[in-house]
Amino acid sequence: MSNVHYSSILTIILVLVALQSVHADNPYRYYTWKITYGDIYPLGVKQQGILINGQFPGPQIDCVTNDNLIISVYNYLNEPFLISWNGIQQRRNSWQDGVYGTTCPIPPRKNFTYTLQAKDQIGSFFYFPSLGMHKAAGGYGAIRVYSRPRIPVPFAPPAHDFTVLAGDLYKRSHRQLKYILDSGHSLPLPDGLIINGRGWNGYTFTVDQGKTYRFRISNVGIATSINFRIQGHTMKLVEVEGSHTLQTTYTSLDIHLGQSYSVLVTANQAPNDYYVVVSSRFTRRVLTTTAVLHYSNSWTKVSGPIPGGPTTQITWSIYQARSIRWNLTASGPRPNPQGSYHYGLIKPTRTIMLANSAPYINGKQRYAVNSVSYVDPDTPLKLADYFNIGGVYNLGSISDQPYNGNAYIGTPVMAANFRSYVEIIFQNWENSVQSWHIDGYSFFVVGMNGGQWTPASRSHYNLRDTVARCTTQVYPKSWTAIYMALDNVGMWNIRSEDWSRRYLGQQFYLRVYSPAHSWRDELPIPKNALLCGKARHHHTRPL
Repeated sequence: MSNVHYSSILTIILVLVALQSVHADNPYRYYTWKITYGDIYPLGVKQQGILINGQFPGPQIDCVTNDNLIISVYNYLNEPFLISWNGIQQRRNSWQDGVYGTTCPIPPRKNFTYTLQAKDQIGSFFYFPSLGMHKAAGGYGAIRVYSRPRIPVPFAPPAHDFTVLAGDLYKRSHRQLKYILDSGHSLPLPDGLIINGRGWNGYTFTVDQGKTYRFRISNVGIATSINFRIQGHTMKLVEVEGSHTLQTTYTSLDIHLGQSYSVLVTANQAPNDYYVVVSSRFTRRVLTTTAVLHYSNSWTKVSGPIPGGPTTQITWSIYQARSIRWNLTASGPRPNPQGSYHYGLIKPTRTIMLANSAPYINGKQRYAVNSVSYVDPDTPLKLADYFNIGGVYNLGSISDQPYNGNAYIGTPVMAANFRSYVEIIFQNWENSVQSWHIDGYSFFVVGMNGGQWTPASRSHYNLRDTVARCTTQVYPKSWTAIYMALDNVGMWNIRSEDWSRRYLGQQFYLRVYSPAHSWRDELPIPKNALLCGKARHHHTRPL
């Protein structure tokens, strides 16, 4: 055997050993999910829902920081299907993100195995189906990432950990909603709200008097912000999408589309049953639903008027949002919880302003970012990038600043450099609350206010203790500013969490690029990656 050939083999072996060692010390958790249609009745009428292993909502994922999750998904629907992981950062691994820009859908009667790692994360997140309007039919579930035992959290262990998956629901099927949007129309107000897949008083949380409980609340709806409250009880906020917070007490909490919060609730009232209330925010007609907080020693059913909450008060919501602060003394998923830098001490190298709009294009309602309304190409962007396939997208096809010309349809991809530090301004001139999510990252929400953002707005930024999160709201005719370290190579979706807006174009992709092409910066294409569109006849890799 020649020395050159031997050297090549040795190099391959060393690389494979290095790759395996990345995850070798961390446990593996295996899941098998079967995706089917099934009848659900959350609003009192039969609807077709998307079930996972016969469940709506789907199975809960419980794991510990850095655990490896091996999730085999079998698609028994009669249409393609994808699952995305809201808030899981997919470090170096946008291949597993589960949106069409990175991943081919799972065809009917086929399966795909996701390989995820909750790398350096803790907190409350959820998964959901990302294709079309599937999210309106279910297929979602909770993800809870716990801290490692040797790394303390800044509160005593609760007596129990409850999941609350709340949000709006339509009685129309996801296909009917898609037809309305494809016809160029906006969706009407949802028909109702649900909690953990149930309607009015359909779900019960049982507590023991005197004990404290953790509630992990996610807004998994597609159209409306919500307000969460528990009759007669206060809530101590402890975590927001992976950030431990200052433990501020609230009587009610606004949760916008795609957001997740953790609160502690002490059962310190008389032994009765109490309403757990979710109501819509900023809607013409207030939608409300309830669950039940049942004291185990109670013989009294819930009754009487439901406790009211805020409805259209924007200023109230802004003040609450600004009151949510990072707990700087709390530990995190790593021994060095705040990392090697402080976000407020770094000067951004680039400012990006993103303005949402609702144009009509070719006589149909569309939504856009900086005047570009996104449409999916036939080939996932990540595959086109990896295989160097032309004609799928163009870098720089969306501007860093709002464009004043007519809106148009395209496949916008923004170029960005690995390890740069950016400031992003979400500018909203519409009359509705916007909710923005960025895959692959947590970012620091440094400021929000009414009117037009200007450089002078920076003087009001919180550069000390704002939270890091993955989803933020932008109030009507207002702006929200974030700082973000681009430390995760890949192709990442930036989107509206209002699903009709995303479906009709309010999204784009950020390509974070490293010229090193090193597996240290980005993992190689998965051997089992599905290939479709112009990538169909390519090959992944032999090892």
